[in-house]
Amino acid sequence: MLGRLEKDYDVVVVGGGPAGMGAALGAREAGAEKVLILDREPDPGGILLQCIHSGFGLHYFKEELSGPEYAERFLAKVVDRDVDVVADCYVSGIAVDSDGSKRVRVMSAKDGVRTVQARSVVLCMGCRERTRGAIRIPGGRPSGVLTAGLAQKLVNMKGQLPGRRVVILGSGDIGLIMARRLRLEGCEVMGVYEILPYTNGLTRNVVQCLDDFGVPLHLSTTVTYIHGRDRLEKVTVSPVDERLRPDLKRSKDIPCDTLLLSIGLIPENELSQSLGIQLDAATAGPQVSSTMETSMPGVFACGNVLHVHDLVDFVTNESLLAGRFAGEKAQGIRRPADNIRTVPGDNVGYVVPHRLSPEREHTLYMRCKKAMKPCRIRVGNLLEKKLRFVVPAEMIMLKIKPDILEKFQGDSLRVDIVPDGGKESNGNG
Repeated sequence: MLGRLEKDYDVVVVGGGPAGMGAALGAREAGAEKVLILDREPDPGGILLQCIHSGFGLHYFKEELSGPEYAERFLAKVVDRDVDVVADCYVSGIAVDSDGSKRVRVMSAKDGVRTVQARSVVLCMGCRERTRGAIRIPGGRPSGVLTAGLAQKLVNMKGQLPGRRVVILGSGDIGLIMARRLRLEGCEVMGVYEILPYTNGLTRNVVQCLDDFGVPLHLSTTVTYIHGRDRLEKVTVSPVDERLRPDLKRSKDIPCDTLLLSIGLIPENELSQSLGIQLDAATAGPQVSSTMETSMPGVFACGNVLHVHDLVDFVTNESLLAGRFAGEKAQGIRRPADNIRTVPGDNVGYVVPHRLSPEREHTLYMRCKKAMKPCRIRVGNLLEKKLRFVVPAEMIMLKIKPDILEKFQGDSLRVDIVPDGGKESNGNG
């Protein structure tokens, strides 16, 4: 698309999904004149293009849109702001020169291998689905075993059904949405099986996609064997104990011709690793400052490549921020170094960003380790906020104003989620 590729840019954005388009717009708003988006797909928009269901844009646009509608609105903004977009290409590497400028190596069928100079780079590669190999389900290798995202693409973009009798392993949002989508297409969804004692998808998706369509949800249960030679014939499911060990004596077989895997997402950080960027073990994404800058100066990250988000609206807000600071950096504007490190405490799996500055307002993104209600978020001795409940599947956001951080004297700020009764959680789970 568009296909204009010059030799020198202020900001180069790797990835043309919602994060990439938001970052490009943020960079232009900050004054960066030449901004480029590079995307490996034929058309920018990312995963949104196959998400034809509604539910996008409620926070950002204050109205309900489908995925393609949300993408189209941002693509129109990108084109209107004169951002260069080159699709159907692949970023094979980024080199950093001694003066801090970046050389981005771009491969495409049209232009071969070319190198683009950039003063700032924003990583927006998104994430990929975990596959059967990641959890090592034993059994045969028949057709009919695929990820929920691939099934979504086949149904919504190719007009092809993956099968007629479907079992879904994992309760991620795409799996829940596909349960509804396949029921609407007349398929029999035998059930959704989740190894954990709670769902990994949004509560609204459990209600709207499973409960409303009579699809059974089985918690603390997993697939322990795949049967079939040429085509999937059945799967064996088994309950698990508190240590997630299957009880094979209580197993049962579920006849089916399709198994969809919705077992988690992995941020696409091979490019980040090649640059030597420091990653967070909890998120599998880069460690970032409050400006979304990674440990490599001039390289920023946002969206699902940083940490997996629930809603695209949150991705947009984060990417606009990352793009703005990338644009400032490209123009030589330097922000004071962050001097406060965020530390996950009781019942907190991770906190992003990893460093803060007392000079401006911040939004902290975090997830709990286990469900809790009612509860409080405690940020050091500076701030407490009451919540009705928290669950691991739903991201928590907390705004912190500069006047609060100015009172902080140390260099490490601990964030805890504790029961509202005052008794602290031990954080296990």
